[in-house]
Amino acid sequence: MIAGMEDARNARSDERRDAAMTEKDRDTCALVETTDVLIIGAGPAGLWAMFEAGVIGLRCVALDALDRVGGQCTELYPDKPIYDIPAVPRCSAQDLVDRLLEQCAPFGFPIHLGQRADALERVGERWRVTSREGRIFDTAAVMIAAGNGAFEPQRVALPEAASLEGRSLHYAVRQAERFRGRRVLIAGGGDSALDWALALRGIATHITLLHRRANFRAAPATAAAVKAAEQAGQIDFVVGTLDALHETADVLTGARVKTLEGERELAFDELIALFGLVPDLGPIAGWPLDARAGRIPVDTSNYETALPGVFAIGDIALYDNKQKLILSAFHEGSLALRKAYAYAFPDRQRTHVHSSYDTALQKKLGQPTA
Repeated sequence: MIAGMEDARNARSDERRDAAMTEKDRDTCALVETTDVLIIGAGPAGLWAMFEAGVIGLRCVALDALDRVGGQCTELYPDKPIYDIPAVPRCSAQDLVDRLLEQCAPFGFPIHLGQRADALERVGERWRVTSREGRIFDTAAVMIAAGNGAFEPQRVALPEAASLEGRSLHYAVRQAERFRGRRVLIAGGGDSALDWALALRGIATHITLLHRRANFRAAPATAAAVKAAEQAGQIDFVVGTLDALHETADVLTGARVKTLEGERELAFDELIALFGLVPDLGPIAGWPLDARAGRIPVDTSNYETALPGVFAIGDIALYDNKQKLILSAFHEGSLALRKAYAYAFPDRQRTHVHSSYDTALQKKLGQPTA
């Protein structure tokens, strides 16, 4: 009976979509992917939202401009430990993404990678999103979970850098083991630079941290941990800036740096430059969402933007006292989806059932029922 009710509900959603279609739309219907919720971004916020969509009975499709799932977690720091996920004392960023994917798997929702959201268009009471690569999505609601958008690292501004990039010059750490037994110079003074200086102890044979100032732009506890590691002889800290890179037969061997005392030579095998990222929302910045410095204002009762049926969650959401925590993104997505349900099924009153008693959900998840 439950399955029959879901089929009827989905059929009514399709009828509303068909009523909004023009003749041209019907001619290209085969190219249009129809869903209840389109999630833009497949990082932790987007993956959790996919799971929650399945829990409350919404069809869902996700897309991401990257070529892999996980967003910033897998693109920038997959091996970085995370300590503030409820009931998970410690996991790596990649572990978290893998677990979220496992949680989503029973619903079988598609994730389109290498697809950048380009155009947003209102069609009747629904939304149409077109990707830069040509995919078209017809949806009752849109959830933007794009983090900082597409991002590019600030690169080393030296002529030798380009030829070394991807070999011994790195702008992200994707596998910590890559640096085992190597002498590593980490350039930067923010959280990422300090986190990796600490994390690579015991992996790299020698770690030097280079920053242009004596003070760091990082969490006080992290900065204190680095100072303690320096005093313990685990990390060398140099105040200065890169002036030239040295290489022999296309192999990085060290650098000349400028310090307050003058020039100094540093020897190392690998350079990790973590000067920060330049965020770029791309076409989303041009959507009528009143974006401010790459973030989108939302109503905190449901995380809806200025456009009805368009929501923003995770780092991209802007509101008073916003905390950029994965935990916060989970909460935002859960509330947003309840409002999205009303757009997908305006003629249906949703009744909340705790997962402990929802036998239909338990069957979907492959769990034994009482």
